[in-house]
Amino acid sequence: MLPEIRGLIVSCQAPADSPLHDPVVIAAMAQAAVNQGAVGVRIDTSYHVSAVRQKVKVPIIGLWKQQLLGYEVYITPRYEDAEAIARAGADIIAIDATLRQRPNRETLAGLIERIHAELGKPVMADVDTIENAKLAALAGADIVGTTLYGYTNETKHLSPPGFELLTQMVQQLDIPVICEGGISSPKMAREALNLGAYAVVVGTAITGIDYLVKAYREGIGNW
Repeated sequence: MLPEIRGLIVSCQAPADSPLHDPVVIAAMAQAAVNQGAVGVRIDTSYHVSAVRQKVKVPIIGLWKQQLLGYEVYITPRYEDAEAIARAGADIIAIDATLRQRPNRETLAGLIERIHAELGKPVMADVDTIENAKLAALAGADIVGTTLYGYTNETKHLSPPGFELLTQMVQQLDIPVICEGGISSPKMAREALNLGAYAVVVGTAITGIDYLVKAYREGIGNW
């Protein structure tokens, strides 16, 4: 059964080389987000999921970004990654749902089936195109998100947020659609919901201190 996550979901993540990439800090970010009304959080790595689980009761969308040699998929690419974040306390497992080659000769449908059958968790399919969104739905995904729009070879010429993709997904799919990526203001978040998004995920604009400070510093220039 899909947990109730309709509304604002905050992605609490930080670069691996950032001092913010610490379970205590990530958990504090998540707790602050929930205190201000976030209905869920999106968390990377099992140890961060575990730390956040101890602080919040709202649903956690868990994922594990893995850079594996020879493979472009990186959002929870293997079953073992899904299992680790499920054991850590994630309520929903987010996976790369593009058709790019996966480790261990695993298929998208096979991965989703194992997560359902062996972990008992719903799956959020992160996609880049309407074609992959449809295939993810057919493969059994419980939710589909626009997460990878602009981040694959097929869409690298496009910039998030993918409102056009969002609209197509809302119109053509029978499962909840989440808008994620490129949402940088409350107005944009509202627009996504008005277009029919079940929920909207906001990350960098809320929790991306490293990126935001760098952008301001570069914008200011030398004084």
